[in-house]
Amino acid sequence: MHKTRSIVLTGLMIAIGLVIVTICRTLLGVSFMILFSPMHFPVLIAGLVLGPWEGLICGIVTPALSYLINGLPQIGPLAMMAELGVYGLVTGLIMKKADKRKISSIYLALVPAMILGRIAGGLITALLVSSYSFNVWITAYFVSTAPAIVIDLIVIPFLVKALQKAHLA
Repeated sequence: MHKTRSIVLTGLMIAIGLVIVTICRTLLGVSFMILFSPMHFPVLIAGLVLGPWEGLICGIVTPALSYLINGLPQIGPLAMMAELGVYGLVTGLIMKKADKRKISSIYLALVPAMILGRIAGGLITALLVSSYSFNVWITAYFVSTAPAIVIDLIVIPFLVKALQKAHLA
């Protein structure tokens, strides 16, 4: 039963990621997508709540399908697949060892995952784009997305706690 639940919830997180991207792109535009990174939410939640492998799968599949359906991310899905895959994997691995009842555990999983994911995405981009530099990486992955980082760190812990309180996590 656990495997079935895991598969269904992973699929649900992927679907939520695709729906969020489609709605945000249609209603708010691509610049909103870059600024607020809404695809990160379901992937981070999948890692935190479902586990490392579910988070990894969600992080790889969501941007790949989004690219096929919506054409986003615009530069292609590989860097975002690496970034979000690492998000899901790292949050899941850390939460596996953490006291899930504490909100501090969620932060202890989110922060390193968000840093390592951005490093992974930057490395893939550097391999694909010859003119990519450290300054461009900092701007693309930290400065331009600073609002998304702040929103993720504020909203996601409370969403996870709400899911736990409702016995859905």
